[in-house]
Amino acid sequence: RGKSMNLKENKLIGGGDKLKSSHNHGLGGILMRCLDAKTHRGKVVFGNKNILSLGGESGCLNEVITTMREGKNLAASLLSRLAAFTLAEVLVTLGIIGVVSAMTVPTLMQNYQRQSYVTQLHKVYNEMSQALLRYQTDRNAVNLTEAGLTSQDAFINFMKTYFKNVKECDTMSGVTMGSYDSNNRSFVLASGATIRTGGYDPVGTKLFNIGVDVNGLKGPNIVGRDFFWIYIYNNGMIDDEPIDANTTAPFTAAQRETQFHDVCSNSENNRGGGCLGKILNDNWQMNY
Repeated sequence: RGKSMNLKENKLIGGGDKLKSSHNHGLGGILMRCLDAKTHRGKVVFGNKNILSLGGESGCLNEVITTMREGKNLAASLLSRLAAFTLAEVLVTLGIIGVVSAMTVPTLMQNYQRQSYVTQLHKVYNEMSQALLRYQTDRNAVNLTEAGLTSQDAFINFMKTYFKNVKECDTMSGVTMGSYDSNNRSFVLASGATIRTGGYDPVGTKLFNIGVDVNGLKGPNIVGRDFFWIYIYNNGMIDDEPIDANTTAPFTAAQRETQFHDVCSNSENNRGGGCLGKILNDNWQMNY
């Protein structure tokens, strides 16, 4: 107070060269003028302008603050422009996404649909296995033959007793059943799957052929996709079509692979068998 300060040459904060009066441009020039100011009567002044005043009068300090704010706004504006995408860049990106989607989405949808078929087949498989076990247990029998499951009528009664059936009908719509179309019954389950009794047809320890349409009336109604033949054996187990009269369940992995190649994947000999065994071998995955 009452004394002057000569601030003509001062070091920058943090080190570096001294500020020179010749640096009189932009924010540097304003700072130089501020540093060259003198204090007078409680005010820091430069010429007729107050740099800092206890009364808050506008002056050199306000000029510095305004200049800094303008610089900040300019930097923000430049950054926003640099961060933006041009229309051409957006269109090219969308085009690439469209091409990739067109190549991958159909495969993903197909895999999802196949897995949904297998999931429903697995559900029917479990329900049938549990029902057969209860059937034997209720009759205190060691196998299905002893329990009395030895005829088409017995199996129809079994279906009516141990399953929650929504509908019973004479045919299975949409699926070619060959000689199995006659003398059999179809049952629509609460899950939406349809079970077609294929008849009592003992071959070795195999007792029944059962057709399963995992999604009922919906398509595509293709053997090995949404339609499968499953085979019930005397010990209450479910497996694939028997290779011969000596085959019993459960099959070995090699036996299932043999049936898959000889029957399921053989377009000339596709009777509907061989597909279930492949899915069992592959841990409930449709890899064909």
